[in-house]
This record gives sequence, structure tokens and C-alpha cells, in this order.
Amino acid sequence: MSGRIRILVGVAVLAGLGVGAWFYLTRNRESTDDAQVDAHVTPVAARVGGTVLRVPVADNQPVEAGTVLVEIDPREYQIALDRARAELANAEAELTAANANVPITATSTSSGVATAHSGVEQALSLAEEAQHNLDAAEARLTTARAKVTGEEATASRDERDVARLKGLLAKDEVSQQQYDAAVAQADSSKADVAVARSQVHEAEFALQVARSRLGQSKVAQQVAGADLKTAETAPEQVVAIKARAQSSLARVKQAQAAVGRAELDLERTTVKASIKGVVSRKSVEPGQVIQPGQPLMTLIPLEQVWITANFKETQLEDMRVGQRVTVDVDAYGGREFNGKVDSIAAATGSRFSLLPPENATGNFVKVVQRVPVKIVLDAGQDADHLLRPGMSVTPTVYTR
Repeated sequence: MSGRIRILVGVAVLAGLGVGAWFYLTRNRESTDDAQVDAHVTPVAARVGGTVLRVPVADNQPVEAGTVLVEIDPREYQIALDRARAELANAEAELTAANANVPITATSTSSGVATAHSGVEQALSLAEEAQHNLDAAEARLTTARAKVTGEEATASRDERDVARLKGLLAKDEVSQQQYDAAVAQADSSKADVAVARSQVHEAEFALQVARSRLGQSKVAQQVAGADLKTAETAPEQVVAIKARAQSSLARVKQAQAAVGRAELDLERTTVKASIKGVVSRKSVEPGQVIQPGQPLMTLIPLEQVWITANFKETQLEDMRVGQRVTVDVDAYGGREFNGKVDSIAAATGSRFSLLPPENATGNFVKVVQRVPVKIVLDAGQDADHLLRPGMSVTPTVYTR
């Protein structure tokens, strides 16, 4: 009986020693198996649309920053850039012309008023001269028409004389010489009538010319008056020319912005890696037509991994930023990494879920919440990048 008691006492002592050793070894440290490796996951998307020409990378391929990931057909964007540059050249030419017109207009308008006054006076003088010529032409026409009337009367008289002498010649009452003289006089009178009529036509034409010149002088007078009014608006013209120059400058800036946008779009037809990382979830192939903003692949920088450990809220009492941490990785047989607490989340994990729990229903059941804790590893421990996002780990935080 005493032997059994000794055995039981021995077992109890060993158990107590074991419990004490466990308590001693685990005091001032907090551990959890609800933890995993995390890293930045950078989506790669196209900023412009088009047909994919080439995808020179494969899934799980390490790439450096600046590596070409996707090439999109650039021809449409090259055409847009050429058109934008042509519009810019046109706008710059208009601006140069507008700027040149400002001093020219300012100089020309300074003498425009005097020139316009001189033009008005000249137009008045021409109008007076044209009116005088018109009056003279009308007088010449009246005289020519009167002369035609006189010549026609003389011709008619001479024709009657010829007819009378012809009868007398047949009776031998007048000589042949007298008859021939009468015929010659009649012919001369007819010629005088023709000359007088041509003078009438000439006078009528001269009258038409005089009237035309008078009309032209009146038009010139009106134009000179309009020019004078325009010249008197010289300050407004200068302001308008300057405004057009400012408008041309604005169009140049607008065209420059369009060129910059076209150059940027052309540059974006080549999608490059913004960071160093590993290509994952590649979903683009040559010949595919993509849209702006469409996800093409993701990049994961394995040089920047950390541990996200979800500790129970009851484990956070003595946990502080900067405390030492050891991390056992399940995938590598419990290989241990060293690190430190970087930060503690501002809310529990449930608060970040898509549908946070609602405890105001009257059926509240208290559940111990977990708070995400970010743990960063000491530098140089994962040179081969063995840690991959999502791997399960067991971190232990030394709170003392």
C-alpha cells in the first residue's frame, strides 16, 4: 500500500513539475495558429484599349520593375498623336499671325482716321466732277439732237429741190449742171444728217458714261464714309485683335494638352511592371481585345512579405509594438523566422467583414474576438523567397 502511495505521489510531483515547467516556459509569451503570410497584391490593368500584340511574360515568372508585360496595337494611337500634332502646328501658326497683327493693327489704325477723312474729301470732289461732266454731257446731247433736227430739215428741203429740178430738166427748163448741183447738195445734206445722228449717239454714250461715273463716285463716297466710321472704331479694333490673339493662345494650349494626352495614350500601349515581383493570375493572351481598366494579371513582390496574426482579444493585454516574435512556418517543417510586432489593427477582424455581426437582436452570445496583428520579419531571413502569401504560420510574441 505504501508503494502505491509513493508511486501516486511521484506521479503527482512529476505532473506538478511538468505543469510548472510549462507555465514557466510559456509565461510572458502569446501564440496563435490563426496566422498566415501576407504580401501586397498589385493588379495590373490596361489604361487604354485595343488588340493585344504580345504578352512576353508567363505565370509565376519573376520580373523587374520596368519589364514589358503586355504590348497593345499602337497604330490607332499613333494616328491620334499625328492628328493632335498637326492641330497644334495649325494653332501655333494662327497664334503667330494673330500676334503679328496686333502691332500692325495698332500702327495702321493710328493713321486710318486721317486717311479716311482724305478719302471722303476725294470722293466728294470726284462726285462734284462727275456731276459737272453729267451736266455737260446732257447739254451736248441736247445740242446734237437739235443739230439732227436742223440737218434733217435741210436734207428734206434738198430732196424736194432735186425732185422739182428733175421735172424741169425733163422739159429742158433747167440745165443739167443745175440738176447735178442740186443732187450733190441733197447727198451732202444726207451725209450731214448721218454725221449729226452719230454725234447724238456719241453724246448719248458720253451721257451714260457720265451717269455711271456719277454713280461710282456716289458709291465711293458711301465707301469712304463707311471707312471713316470704321477708322473711328480703331481702339475697338485693337482690342478685338488682342482678344483674337489671346483666343489663339488658348487654342495652342488646348492643342498642346491634346498632344500630351495622345503621347500618354501611345506610351500606355506598352504595359510595364511598376514594381519588382512575380507574375500571377495572368488572364491576357495575344489577339485578345481588351478595354481600359481591364485586369490583365497581378504582381506580388515577395521581397515585402509580412505575417498577419489574428490573436484573441484576451491575448493583447501585454502586447506592444516592437516586441520580439518567432514565427514557425508549417510548410517548411516548423522552420523558425524572427521578427517583431509592427502594428495592431484598429478594429477586430469581424468589423472588416462584408456583413459585420449585429448584436442588438436580443440574442447576444459573447464570442471572443480576434484582432489582426501585423508582424514584420527581420531582414535577410528569406533570401530565396520561400514565404508565399497565404502560407500558414504559428507566431509567438514575447511580451516581456
